[in-house]
Amino acid sequence: MAQNNFSELKAAFVNCTLKKSPDTSHTRGLMDLSAGIMKREGVEVDHVRFIDHDVATGIYPDMTEHGWKSDEWKDLYKRIIAADILVVGTPIWLGEKSSEAQKLVERLYSMSAELNDKDQYIYYGKVGGCVVTGNEDGVKHCSRDILYALQHIGYSIPPQADCGWLGEIGPGPSYLDDEAESAGHDFTNRNTTFMTYNLLHLAKMLKDNGGYPNYGNAVGEWNDGERWEFQPRKTK
Repeated sequence: MAQNNFSELKAAFVNCTLKKSPDTSHTRGLMDLSAGIMKREGVEVDHVRFIDHDVATGIYPDMTEHGWKSDEWKDLYKRIIAADILVVGTPIWLGEKSSEAQKLVERLYSMSAELNDKDQYIYYGKVGGCVVTGNEDGVKHCSRDILYALQHIGYSIPPQADCGWLGEIGPGPSYLDDEAESAGHDFTNRNTTFMTYNLLHLAKMLKDNGGYPNYGNAVGEWNDGERWEFQPRKTK
């Protein structure tokens, strides 16, 4: 079977654990499975533990212009926007993605009005996925929220773009704990592998074709009056 060459791709894995380094992150453990596949396929991989950085809360590109003393977001954004693939990792707390994951979504949104060199919104042509871990129900719920947010701001979402692991409901072993026996969990391993390759395939297709054509989605042309084949609804 012919193999794709993914060596020109870059991926950013942003771990939205609530634990600062060097505490063990079980979410990072599952993210490492996906990142390991990518590295072995020749992809350049960047890891960010979001909570280790002084990122302000808000929906503007630079929150120091809105009352915050410091904000590392712009530096992190440069690392994220340089990647063809963004993988968001989050633990589940009370059935929801972490507060750090919500902050990441909000800060990604803060840049979504920027344009690429084809006059499209900045995240067009980039691919997104997510990794979720926890000891309670919520993998699909968290994935739904994250993947919706990513596609809304311009990321492309391939088929089966999420993976997750759930331990026994309630207090119990987490993903990296030996007693969890997660290493041999076929469903998680399969979904992690399929997600990773679907992200790679879509990212390569988009990169090889220069992203999306800008016919029908160029912001400046719309602002200048271009409407392509759109026709407004007729009113009485």
